[in-house]
Amino acid sequence: MIIGRLTTALLWLLISPPLCYALPGRIVDATTGAGVAGATVTLGERVLATDQQGRFESETTSAPVLARAPGYLAAAMQAAAFWRGDATLRLTPFRPKALYLSFYGIGNQAIREAALSLIREAKLNAVVIDVKGDRGLIAYRSVIPLAQAVGAQRIITIPDLPALLRSLHQAGIYAIARIVAFKDDPLATARPDLAVKLAGGQLFRDREGLGWTDPSLPAVRDYNVAVGVEAARAGFDEIQFDYLRFPDAPRGIGFARPTTRASRLEAIAAFLTEAHQQLEPFNVFLATDIFGYVCWNQNDTGIGQRLEEIMPLVDYVSPMLYPSGFQFGIPGYPNPVTHPYEIVRLSLDHAQARLGVAPVRFRPWLQAFKDYAFDRRTFDVEEVAAQIRAAADFGSDGWMLWNPRNTYGDAGLAQADVPGSEPSSACF
Repeated sequence: MIIGRLTTALLWLLISPPLCYALPGRIVDATTGAGVAGATVTLGERVLATDQQGRFESETTSAPVLARAPGYLAAAMQAAAFWRGDATLRLTPFRPKALYLSFYGIGNQAIREAALSLIREAKLNAVVIDVKGDRGLIAYRSVIPLAQAVGAQRIITIPDLPALLRSLHQAGIYAIARIVAFKDDPLATARPDLAVKLAGGQLFRDREGLGWTDPSLPAVRDYNVAVGVEAARAGFDEIQFDYLRFPDAPRGIGFARPTTRASRLEAIAAFLTEAHQQLEPFNVFLATDIFGYVCWNQNDTGIGQRLEEIMPLVDYVSPMLYPSGFQFGIPGYPNPVTHPYEIVRLSLDHAQARLGVAPVRFRPWLQAFKDYAFDRRTFDVEEVAAQIRAAADFGSDGWMLWNPRNTYGDAGLAQADVPGSEPSSACF
């Protein structure tokens, strides 16, 4: 009788579906061992966040555990760790200190090697690379049919993208893919049905003579997200979308539907939502660039950018805090180029206070190019170091230097992260 019952029980176990157990895991700081609160954990198709102690539970026993959190490098572990009783994933603290290399700069050996040499000498650790540049060209060989059809592949400056990324990672360099989204002359020219137009139906062209695509159209959003997915698949650590906005143009331009503040914000949020969903399986960070004045303005600045809608959908927000870009100054500082520390620090302080998020959710773009709006001064050691000091004092997730020519000299980088004095506070 007992043998018969045991046999029945064994047969039941063999033919029954496996039980689903809640298996505990934890994400911790690799340096301190403290739990990382709010870390994003991806388990197959499930995405969840850790609690205040860095804990999470998994009902999946086969998918790898992928984790990331602002201020850290992303990491992964195999699901077998749950069964070994060692389901603790350690994230390494990391703050990028990056140089920018343009679409052509990354393909020019002299420019590229000079930048990489400076990264080594100044002990930097990151690079921002155009994979889809300001003129809508895609730097690597894409398999996206639309990229080939509209002429976005006519110049290739990165012949082997995975190989480039392997070499960067071997050198300990964090790789950020910059993707210029809605300013896209090849797509707008080849597909007028996807373009921003003038009232008479002609293509709208900006001050550079470049066409723009309509952010409200799903086909436009899908195209740019697909570029992001290709970059993530190739091995980038972070996908950063730039020109994620409507053109800052006067009235008289037309879109697929009437534009209001609400519709602009909705279009940008829809893009970031789609990008987040498509990029999640790759465990890459998602970031977006914004105008510097967006840190101060309560409206959408007329372009669809407002902190309150953007921040919940990305890992990092990267405001372009170039003093030359603050043509109207900020309260107490009418001449921004004479106060680079205050421009960076007060803008970050104001944005962080509005949102109540950790400072590490911000990583600013800093000015390493000659002023064009005030006294034409060169931004050299003193000006660059002041901006870097402001970002470090604020506690941002590092910083990125912008120079469209990709020529940085020493740019004050030897003085990176020198503590600075606290400026007085101000707000709009």
